[in-house]
Amino acid sequence: MPIRSLRSIVSGQTLVTVSGATTVADAARTMKRRNVGALLVVEGTRLVGIFTERDALFRVLAEGRSPALTRVEDVMTAQPQTIHPDEPFVRALRTMHEGKFRHLPVVEFERPLGMVSMRDALDEDLDELRLDLAQREVNHD
Repeated sequence: MPIRSLRSIVSGQTLVTVSGATTVADAARTMKRRNVGALLVVEGTRLVGIFTERDALFRVLAEGRSPALTRVEDVMTAQPQTIHPDEPFVRALRTMHEGKFRHLPVVEFERPLGMVSMRDALDEDLDELRLDLAQREVNHD
């Protein structure tokens, strides 16, 4: 498998961001609509935090806080660990594994370019599997 740079992985992504003043309920609706497990929290164009589905579950619901009244900035991970886009994907995987988290913002000059997740590790492998299965189907006929 070729070494993929993070820049190549996030190049086609559309940033999914919210401000810290966004309510958890609105953030959750954004996550559902965009089918993502985490949001980049920004002030202007600068990354200030990350809000994940685990934050909503553990820091809001499990604590009995109201999603409609709680702001993302009160329950996000502030100043999250980030990675530069020119790093190899394997370094991001190692960082997520060692830090015990599943989402890692890709940042250059304090500006988020995208986010990688453990799920990205499967994408290329799944594409390869689909091609292999399709080829087997063709050869079987």
